[in-house]
Amino acid sequence: MHGLFVHLHHNIDKAIDFEGFRELNRRVDKVWPGALVVGPDANDDAAVFSLPGMEGFIVGKMESHCSPAVPGPYDAAATGAGGAMRDVVAMGGRPVFLLDFIGTRPLDQEVIVGPCGFSGRCDCGNCKVMTSQERLNIMIKGIKDMCAEMNVFVVGGGFSTSFSDIVPAVVVAVIGKLTTEKPLTKPAKNAGDKLILIGVTGNDGNDTLYRAGLADVMRPAVALFKEEKVAMEAALAAFSTGKVNACSDLGAAGLGAAVCESARYGSLGAKIELSKAPVSVKNITPQEILICETQARYLIQVAPDSVDQVIKTIRSKTDNVAVIGEITDDNKEVFEYEGEIIAVIPNKPSKDTMEALKNGK
Repeated sequence: MHGLFVHLHHNIDKAIDFEGFRELNRRVDKVWPGALVVGPDANDDAAVFSLPGMEGFIVGKMESHCSPAVPGPYDAAATGAGGAMRDVVAMGGRPVFLLDFIGTRPLDQEVIVGPCGFSGRCDCGNCKVMTSQERLNIMIKGIKDMCAEMNVFVVGGGFSTSFSDIVPAVVVAVIGKLTTEKPLTKPAKNAGDKLILIGVTGNDGNDTLYRAGLADVMRPAVALFKEEKVAMEAALAAFSTGKVNACSDLGAAGLGAAVCESARYGSLGAKIELSKAPVSVKNITPQEILICETQARYLIQVAPDSVDQVIKTIRSKTDNVAVIGEITDDNKEVFEYEGEIIAVIPNKPSKDTMEALKNGK
């Protein structure tokens, strides 16, 4: 379980040297002083910036959902759009505009859509053979349906039929307007703050578990439309209280990543009781609650004396909310389920551990 939260995907600052971006942005800042509030070196959910001469702040995020489009092009495109929107919300913004890019094989070529899509030949009998054009239509519909539910404009994008790989490109960029006084940056702020989960957890989106050998069947994340809108409105309502100190959406690696990233970037720890998370399926395992990437969820941090007010405000939009833990002054994240420790994730894994994980061990 350690390795799931200390591999490179969730330690991007260990893989990418952001100094080049810092140097560029420092130079551009002389032209547009103070315009960039949260940039790429912050490693946060989304960027925050201002447009000279315009009041308020803009939030922007780009996200790709390429591999999931092989087994499920509709859900992959819809969850890619929804995930980018959640990142905008997690900073305190309301998404307004979306641009997309789709790259695929020539439109008359056949593609396999389903569990065997990566192998190029169906052995399960559950896949569909269709043209690249038909798959393209499905992906576009996924993006369109999510935007329709979330009241987000599609304002443009790009398209290419020059791709030869089995995996198509599905990339979306979402731009929104900050609704809070300042961005709700990801790092945890205070030991003792309570962690409140908005939304319901299922066992879909178990890709991380599957790749780690802890699940027998891969279940890609299912697009949730009405739930996504409800969770967004609940989160924005919570922000309106002025009592939320930090927020993360639950994207890749779900609750585990949201907790670990926030605590580590804030040089703090966390303790989570997984059994308190609202769930949508029976017989869900603690590991699934910890890692699955079910959509339409947010994790917010609130001071103890503000919990009741924030919970009451959220319940005006949804009943799917629970206090599941708190920020600690420790240097690790501890996940328990009914008194049993499921995982302990150190903020600073040893060099030997990092090297072993880089080498795939």
